[in-house]
Amino acid sequence: MKCLAICGVIIAVIAAFVGYGYLAFNELTRPLPRPQYDDNKYWGRGDIKHYKPDKQIREFKIDVPAAEIKELQEQLNRTLRLTEPLDGIAFQYGFNSNALQQFVDYWREKYLSKWTERQQYLNSMRQYTTEIQGLKIHFIHERVSKELAAKKHVFPLLLLHGWPGSVREFYDFIPMLTKDQNVTDYAFEVVAPSLVGYGWSDAATRPGFHAAEMATVMRNLMLRLGHKQFLIQGGDWGSIIGSNLATLYPQNVLGYHSNMCVMNSPLSMLKAVYTHYFPHKVLANRMFYEHHVPLEERYKTLLTETGYFHIQATKPDTIGAALDSSPVALAAYILEKFQTCTSPGLQQDFGAMVTVFGLEAVLDNLMIYYLNSAATTAGRFYAENMSKAYRDMQLDRVQTDVPMGCARFRFDLPPASDWQLRDKFTNIKHSMYFQHGSHFAAMELPSMLYNDFAAFVEKIGLHSM
Repeated sequence: MKCLAICGVIIAVIAAFVGYGYLAFNELTRPLPRPQYDDNKYWGRGDIKHYKPDKQIREFKIDVPAAEIKELQEQLNRTLRLTEPLDGIAFQYGFNSNALQQFVDYWREKYLSKWTERQQYLNSMRQYTTEIQGLKIHFIHERVSKELAAKKHVFPLLLLHGWPGSVREFYDFIPMLTKDQNVTDYAFEVVAPSLVGYGWSDAATRPGFHAAEMATVMRNLMLRLGHKQFLIQGGDWGSIIGSNLATLYPQNVLGYHSNMCVMNSPLSMLKAVYTHYFPHKVLANRMFYEHHVPLEERYKTLLTETGYFHIQATKPDTIGAALDSSPVALAAYILEKFQTCTSPGLQQDFGAMVTVFGLEAVLDNLMIYYLNSAATTAGRFYAENMSKAYRDMQLDRVQTDVPMGCARFRFDLPPASDWQLRDKFTNIKHSMYFQHGSHFAAMELPSMLYNDFAAFVEKIGLHSM
């Protein structure tokens, strides 16, 4: 009888643990309801009581005073106090100092001497500013021709960049979207904003401006332009912002296409571990395996390359002060990310960044950060997105039925599988794996990204709407 009593107690304890485990698992993994959200929060300077909304849309041209370019040349002409790289080291310790010296020489002597030409190129896209929630927002707005509109289905598209990118990422991509392409019956009216705190857009003046707030501003920008419904395409932060926008405002989103498909919910993490051990049960093709497994190698690489993330998520103003004060420091910090975002076989090649992206392209992007002293304000976005207020929203656990498409490039961050994505996106229309390409797809492989986005839009079937 005593044995039976002990066995009964053991069974009861096990049952209690199993029951508690089930409840805890369910609490961590169940979908959450969509939160109610303030879609008109004021982020400008001063007290909102004195704020008078300005709904005007103004044309914008980049017009940098010659004196500012001359001052930059003088800064770059100072003797650099660089430490020689270790023997046999290319970029393993960061941006190689010998390469940096050559880069600074080219920036000073060649690039800045033709700044008028580069400025004209950056102004080749139609640009505007308008005020949203107290912030001046800069955006490219490229429309299709009347002739093309007469023979194609035209839909508005919100194009979102990330860090350390800018709207410059899209200068080869946008013309593909707005011009006549034989591969699709669609063309797109493109709106590509500089994110808040990036480029020529204002920065928020108080804490709390995270990705959900950014999504709200971007949605309100599209409404300001008369687009009650629109498509979204984004990578890096643009992907996170696009996901948030599709979650909070599904009524405004015709479809959301990402080239950085990540999921950070507890259930998604568990599924990633399962996929590591049983990829054949999750992935339809062995060619997909290297995008997801081996998990430890992919996350080891991620850990190695994301020191900047921890700095900007904790003390963005410290690193920002150094970067905004020194163009050479800014160059080393930002160019290292472009060097890293080539394929692993090229990362230690001194010409990799030029081969993959083009020297003028990465310098144009660097100038956008320099001219706007945007290192600090852009870096703060990391801190806001690591805040408890944003993490508590758990938007990756809030489902949306917005049509979703995913393009996974081989050397980008570890992506989520369709099995993971479906926990949030209940209407996945398109899923693609590419065996090459990296993080800045619009800049590196614009034609490939365009074809994938066009295929996604075809699958939505917007022409029948």
